[in-house]
Amino acid sequence: MASTEVERRRCKLASMSIAAMVILLGVPLWWRTTATYRAWLPVSEIQELGNLQLLLSADVEVVFARGTLVAEQQKKIPQTRTRVEEHAIDGATSVTYKYETRYRTATVMEEDALNKPTAAESDLSLHTLSESPCGSLVVYVIPGSSLLLPQDAEVYVGRRRTALLRADAQTGEARTLDQLLARLEPRVKKVLRVMSFSHGDITAALSDRVRLSPGSRQSKAESMRAFKSSPGYEITFSLLNPDPKSHRLYWDIEGAVQTYIQPLLSKLAPLANFSVDSQTLHYTMLGVNARFDSSRAVYTLSADSLAHVINPVEARLGSNAASSNPVLNFLLYVPDAQHSPLHILDRKKSKVASNAFHSPRWGGIMVYNVDNKTTLPVDVDINMADVMGVFLAQLRLLLGVQPLAPPPGVLVSPPGPWGLADWELDRLMWSRSVENVATATTAITSLAQLLDQIGNIVINDNIAQQVSNAVTSLQLAVAEMEAGNLVFALQYSKEAILASERAFFDPSLLHLLYFPDDQKFAIYIPLFLPVCVPILLSLVNVLAEVRQARRDKRDKKD
Repeated sequence: MASTEVERRRCKLASMSIAAMVILLGVPLWWRTTATYRAWLPVSEIQELGNLQLLLSADVEVVFARGTLVAEQQKKIPQTRTRVEEHAIDGATSVTYKYETRYRTATVMEEDALNKPTAAESDLSLHTLSESPCGSLVVYVIPGSSLLLPQDAEVYVGRRRTALLRADAQTGEARTLDQLLARLEPRVKKVLRVMSFSHGDITAALSDRVRLSPGSRQSKAESMRAFKSSPGYEITFSLLNPDPKSHRLYWDIEGAVQTYIQPLLSKLAPLANFSVDSQTLHYTMLGVNARFDSSRAVYTLSADSLAHVINPVEARLGSNAASSNPVLNFLLYVPDAQHSPLHILDRKKSKVASNAFHSPRWGGIMVYNVDNKTTLPVDVDINMADVMGVFLAQLRLLLGVQPLAPPPGVLVSPPGPWGLADWELDRLMWSRSVENVATATTAITSLAQLLDQIGNIVINDNIAQQVSNAVTSLQLAVAEMEAGNLVFALQYSKEAILASERAFFDPSLLHLLYFPDDQKFAIYIPLFLPVCVPILLSLVNVLAEVRQARRDKRDKKD
């Protein structure tokens, strides 16, 4: 009896020891080793970015030339005024425009520059004196009797960040400086709508984040023509020769790119990196049958058939698999002798002057006709000036430089050899900065919601670091916009979108790599059930014996 009692006590202690080890050591160890690692994320800061409130600041300097102010008005110059415009896009997005306007009189050297024979020469001389920083504007108010502008023009917008504004009769009648500035303000606003950021451009840049109102559809349509903001772009020029036996084509594409395209790309260097290549494709047709117009004795491509040109040609162009950057395709097509001359018709059945068209977010195609009256084969030296003039205009549109219809009375200087005016670059930088911020905030907030909803996704330190970098860059970009530092705002916005995309598209975040809870139970039950059943039965027996012992002890007392 004594040995049996000892054996029972030993079994009881063994069962309780094993159960204690499983509960106190095994379960916590299993829980710890199988727990999903989730690094810390700045959730509160991400939630703040979900309610995006942008403040765009622009510095404007209004300079009065000699003869535009009376002596009493000059005494109160210089002076600074601030104008603020608030726009609520939707419940979670708002944009505020802040114009810090400083008024002063022209210096002696500026007066000499304003006495040049033409407005273009004055613009160049003023730029030589001092270069305005990105995002700022200088408006020179010149007397109404000045010969710099034609009589029917009141504003001249130069190639840099300066404009000339003619003082009208109402401005000259103002007696006090306040009256003068009040009458001048709407005219300065007119200049700003041309040279600085516009509400339509900013709203279109926010299209990925907000739903546009019907009044903003036009800006949306124009923005959809351009490629989305990207850290780099691939530009490919292709010469399509469907009949190399009849046409021996020569094109100096390298020299043309250096002369016409590279100055624009150098100007756009703050926005993205560009790489340019070219190719010649023989026996490549457009894939659309041209129709012969007997009344004009030419072959034609209607506007409805142009949409069917892209796919057959794109299959022959090839792709750069080593790069994930968007590709801008520019095709020069020389029709074969049997279908020449070939002209593109618009919706009104009229010939398109450039004989070219462009496809949104893809590229452009130009048809180049040659003289086939001579004996074949024909040696053709392509006029690259005409070709690059068309491709340069298409490239501007595809990169987001919106076409501008100046208001009546406003003269806009051509962009010159760079293909882009300084103020056009500023407008594009503002739009790209806002677009990058909107895209990055959408990606980060969506990622935070995804990780909050799916608790078993691992958040490793690399993802957490990318998210933190994106949030920090977004905060800096928004702060630089408020300060009017356009260059830094663009740089931080580019860093934010790169970091947010790395975090959002990280392969470790794929939900298919993780098991849902029901599958986890299906895996763990066959493993733990054979181990847990004997332990649970032993504990049940121990509890039963303890209860029986207490019952026997109570019966003895009774």
